Amino acid sequence: MQEHVIVDGSNIATEGRSQPSLAQLNEAVLVFMKEFPKTKVSVIVDATFGYRIHKKELRDFEEAISNNELVAPPAGAIGRGDAFVLSVAEKVKGAILSNDSYQEFHGKYPWLFTPGRLIGGKPVPHVGWVFVERLPVRGPTSRRSVKSGAVVEKAPRKVSVAASQPMPVPKGPPPASRAASPAMRPAAPAPKATTSSSRAANEVLPFLTFVEKCPIGTQVKAVVDAYSAHGATVSIGDVRGYVPLRLLASPPPRSARDHLEIGQTVQLVVAGFTPARRSIELGLPAMVAASAVASQKSASKSSSSKPATKKSRAATSKPTDAIKKVVPAKKRPATKAALAGQKKPPTKQTPKKSGARQTQTSKSRKGR
Repeated sequence: MQEHVIVDGSNIATEGRSQPSLAQLNEAVLVFMKEFPKTKVSVIVDATFGYRIHKKELRDFEEAISNNELVAPPAGAIGRGDAFVLSVAEKVKGAILSNDSYQEFHGKYPWLFTPGRLIGGKPVPHVGWVFVERLPVRGPTSRRSVKSGAVVEKAPRKVSVAASQPMPVPKGPPPASRAASPAMRPAAPAPKATTSSSRAANEVLPFLTFVEKCPIGTQVKAVVDAYSAHGATVSIGDVRGYVPLRLLASPPPRSARDHLEIGQTVQLVVAGFTPARRSIELGLPAMVAASAVASQKSASKSSSSKPATKKSRAATSKPTDAIKKVVPAKKRPATKAALAGQKKPPTKQTPKKSGARQTQTSKSRKGR
């Protein structure tokens, strides 16, 4: 083993994974240092390593960079992390811990084929990390680099001549678009009936048994199965229940992960049932009790604020015996007794005759 080993951190952290893992890289380096305690170890990662790891590992990555536990190449370095790893290994005349063959660098760094200068490592189930010496794999890119004696780009993928040609123009419609006679057309499949049992949370018999044995307010032991957008699902024997966020804390948390863990056994209280979906609602004892008190208060307020009934309104609108409606005199009908008591209207006086007529009558009276 060489006195100094340069670890290609980006390669080891991505071994067997699609995205790099800082925890996997840390585990591999610690196991290597334990197996080879007299060997100096330097870990180098590429410039994009901090953007590709999980967000939870970003803080540990920044601390490792500030403590010089991890080294990243300078910004704008040609060849990114691979060129920097090879240049450092050449300077210290050490080995490289990586599963990469660096084919584009074989012409510039021929010492990669020297035994002991390249080490590979893989995690083996039930065993751990295993490290072995290896030789680079040759290929078209390696041959081009050795021939030119310099760093070359990776060989592009070979594309067939037919694939690079334009698409041929079809001479006729596809077979599926040809019109078929009604007799030859296949019968349409009958739509699947969606019953309420397919959407139910539990089977009928286990649900009814649970409702009979555990009414509302019963404390039960449940095991957390999974998280959902608005709570968590739990299992109580043969039935499944649901714990909403509002019955976990006040105010409701953003996620059930803040109070429950997968596989945890918790003491819950039955808060209600939904027979249509055969679902069981549960919650923490303190929150279920607080919810019950709040519902009772709201019910009492609603009952006190109800409007008066028709009977009560009618009773209040009826006048008492002491208060009587007075009918105006103009609207009273005239009775016979009232008409008899009234005075007769005065008779009209005849107007006096003229003076000439009066003299004639007086003369006639005198002659008589």
